[in-house]
Amino acid sequence: MPRIAENFAMVRHIAMNLLKQENSMKKSMNVKCLQAGWDNSYLMKVLGVNTI
Repeated sequence: MPRIAENFAMVRHIAMNLLKQENSMKKSMNVKCLQAGWDNSYLMKVLGVNTI
């Protein structure tokens, strides 16, 4: 039986932990989530991806 809800909860938990660790922007978690959705460069910074 698929555990879709559990898998999604784990992905959400990881995403929130990454946003908490990212401290270049001193804003609320809600603002950080919105910013990551709007700005791909900020999303890459949160994910730790180095873009050239």
